[in-house]
Amino acid sequence: MKKNTVTLTNNKTGKTYEYDILDATRGPSVVDIRTFFQDTGMFTYDPGYTSTACCESKITFIDGAKGELRYRGVTIEDMAQNHTYLESCFLLLNKRLPSAQELSDFDLEIRHRAFLHEGLRHLFNAFPDNAHPMATLSAAVTALASFYDDHLELESEEEYQEMARRIISKIPTIAAFAYRHSLGIPFIQPDIDLGFTKNFLTMMRAYPGGKMHLHANGHEVIKDIEVRALDTIFTLHADHEQNASTTVVRGVASTGAHPYVAIASGISALWGRAHGGANESVIAQLEMIGSVDNVEAFIEKAKDPDDDFRLMGFGHRVYKNFDPRAKILKKLQDELRDELGLDTELMAIARKIEEIALSDEYFISRNLYPNIDFYTGIILTALQIPKPMFTPIFVIGRTVGWITQWIEFKKDETLKIARPRQLYTGE
Repeated sequence: MKKNTVTLTNNKTGKTYEYDILDATRGPSVVDIRTFFQDTGMFTYDPGYTSTACCESKITFIDGAKGELRYRGVTIEDMAQNHTYLESCFLLLNKRLPSAQELSDFDLEIRHRAFLHEGLRHLFNAFPDNAHPMATLSAAVTALASFYDDHLELESEEEYQEMARRIISKIPTIAAFAYRHSLGIPFIQPDIDLGFTKNFLTMMRAYPGGKMHLHANGHEVIKDIEVRALDTIFTLHADHEQNASTTVVRGVASTGAHPYVAIASGISALWGRAHGGANESVIAQLEMIGSVDNVEAFIEKAKDPDDDFRLMGFGHRVYKNFDPRAKILKKLQDELRDELGLDTELMAIARKIEEIALSDEYFISRNLYPNIDFYTGIILTALQIPKPMFTPIFVIGRTVGWITQWIEFKKDETLKIARPRQLYTGE
């Protein structure tokens, strides 16, 4: 049977070239141009890789036009509403959802692996108290490679899984320690009696000695809805196909570097305000707007082509419809407001912006819908999490995606070291 092909003609020379079309199970097919330079003596030119598939993957699928996101074929709506973050981790790593016993075993292992080597704890003292937690987090994950330098010997599936579970379990501890160091307060060790998400919140919030802040009525500050909200955010961040930081992780993986070094590189890439740092920028902008009375004036500034002001948290590089993760978080935000009695000026400003943007033809015609960053900033603020920790929380959620992508890359025998080409226009 003849393959589907694309025929390209060089109008300068009249020569034609034929390339195979590789069909996807979901989404667009691709043209296999691996021999394009060999055939034509030319490179393709695609800044930002907007039309380039850099790999074959079975992990995550996005349809930006439909506003669709799936992990291993399971919709993000199902994962966020009916499953926990650890179930998402198991799904991404094992290509299926766990049984009740498998989930219990996985959870128990993650709890016990959350502790850090004592030698690694001393690293935090090398940073100034005002160091951004992302800087400390990236450095600590790189250092983690020196404590577990076994990546070259990874051969079996069990060894890949152990390496993945180790980094997933330790990232929240490193993030919490980085935060507490930035405040100059003692670290709180992981508690194996607590689940993944509540344990992280406890390591952030607890007094030295492990006791929690209490309400006047004697109840713990951490409520079930807060744990569920943060767990949902972790789930929504677990993976997002070949985004900027994942591309960095795969690129570093192609050099044969330690997997934790690749993860640390992804952390550095995620820090940028155009990527994971965007939710921090959303809150900073809401604070700058300052009042509901000022919203309409800033909306007009955003619509003015001669004004550099842009609303943060609107629009997305991939989604040309409503970000499905944003829909989930909008509902969650409303639940938090009702159950925790939140009605802050910041939430009122965000609500007003959202109301105008969703009904204004300027935003609708340009597909400028609220994205995940718009809602995560509001929700994390409601959870009493400070802005510098927004991106580390993104890191906690995304670690499983990065390490799953790293494993997939290492198992793909067709891939080579990343080496893009260029269009040279210099002297």
